[in-house]
Amino acid sequence: MAEEAKSQDLPPLVTRKPVKTQEDLDLLLADKGVRYYKELEVFPVDTAALKKTLDATCKSRIRTWLEICTHCSLCADTCFFYLANDNDPNQIPSYKIQSTLGELVKRKGDVDTKFMINCMDTAWGKCTCCNRCGMYCPHGIDMGVMFSYLRGLCFSQGFAPHEMKIGSGMHWIYNAQMDVTVSDFVETCEWMAEENEEYYPGLNIPVDKPNADIMYTINAREVKHYPEDIAEAAILFHLAGENWTVPSKGWEETSLAMFAGDWAGCKNQVEWVYEAMKRLNPNRMVVTECGHAHRATIIEGPYWAGIKTGQTPVRSMHYVEWVLEALETGKLKIDPAKKIKEPVTLQDPCNYIRNGGLCDVTRKIMSYIAEDFREMQPNREHNFCCGGGGGLNGIGRYRKERNIGMKVKRDQILATGAKFVVSACHNCWDAIRDLEEVYKIGIKWSFLKPILLKMVIVPDHLKPKE
Repeated sequence: MAEEAKSQDLPPLVTRKPVKTQEDLDLLLADKGVRYYKELEVFPVDTAALKKTLDATCKSRIRTWLEICTHCSLCADTCFFYLANDNDPNQIPSYKIQSTLGELVKRKGDVDTKFMINCMDTAWGKCTCCNRCGMYCPHGIDMGVMFSYLRGLCFSQGFAPHEMKIGSGMHWIYNAQMDVTVSDFVETCEWMAEENEEYYPGLNIPVDKPNADIMYTINAREVKHYPEDIAEAAILFHLAGENWTVPSKGWEETSLAMFAGDWAGCKNQVEWVYEAMKRLNPNRMVVTECGHAHRATIIEGPYWAGIKTGQTPVRSMHYVEWVLEALETGKLKIDPAKKIKEPVTLQDPCNYIRNGGLCDVTRKIMSYIAEDFREMQPNREHNFCCGGGGGLNGIGRYRKERNIGMKVKRDQILATGAKFVVSACHNCWDAIRDLEEVYKIGIKWSFLKPILLKMVIVPDHLKPKE
């Protein structure tokens, strides 16, 4: 009773507003989701506000999609959740969207707390917004877009997973998905340059260099947990002789706000990157090995920022596009003796393959670095999600659902006979790492950068003096 009384004295964790203060963020971080979900079970729905939001934002496209769905179930086999859960009809994409968003629209927002929690559990725990189902729908219904819209409705009402609320808050407070400050970022860049300068004389990570050819942007996890990724990118740019820079502000490409359905947060986040483009005036921007960063900043970002052309302020590209350019132009040369000899396969990240059209780019790279490349079946834009996209990797409430979903990717990898998986995407990398931890199928996995560093030829003038 004393503990319950104590908790009643604390400010509420569940609100309809994004987290925008360090105090509120610290409360959520300290909770670990326990009190948060208890509060969510009794959190009331503001039905008037929900109806108003639906009236203002649910326009003809979504209403038409909901209306013309013929319940043909052709989308069933396109969903890895459906396949991984023994063809459970509750996992058919059309059912998942009609039973949540469809009902919200029919009822004009007149729903209760239990219904909204089901919407939340479906939108984040049974869908990664990979958009594979939409690609196969005979009517062109894009359920990935509708699930994203459903997430936005849930977020506006306070019904978002604990980690997504935190991620959105990080973007508002730090302009990054993790608590990394400007000084943290700059100091990490300096540290990585110093750590590797002995082996690569003249190595530098230029910060805020104006008029460079490349402005390189990253995933905050690289600063927080994988600083060697920043070093590897710097070394490869150095070996390729690139004129490049990183911005001290606007370096974060990812958007957990997008996963959370916090559309105002998405706009705020992407505008920091675009401001850096305008401030530094690079010729182009290259985003690190991250699929959703590419989608958030290059594909969706211009529309969030109100740019009518749908284009970023400067030409923007994914890291795999730069790698292929460097290989084809000879900026990076591969030692044939060091190419991957063992059977290797390639994970196709949804956000820059199915939604970005870069499948040929990644395969051309594999022709440079692998002697025994084996395709998953299906592959390219038809490939299945890794099982951890859309924020699912980081949501503890749905860990069991995610692990079950990864069975499809497990079976795809096993069918190739390969024991090495190349994955140029943070979420895919994480999912395949966790897949191995859960199912122990005996595989290795890697980003492109460390693979390239093992086989690239270092020009004589860039080698350290003995």
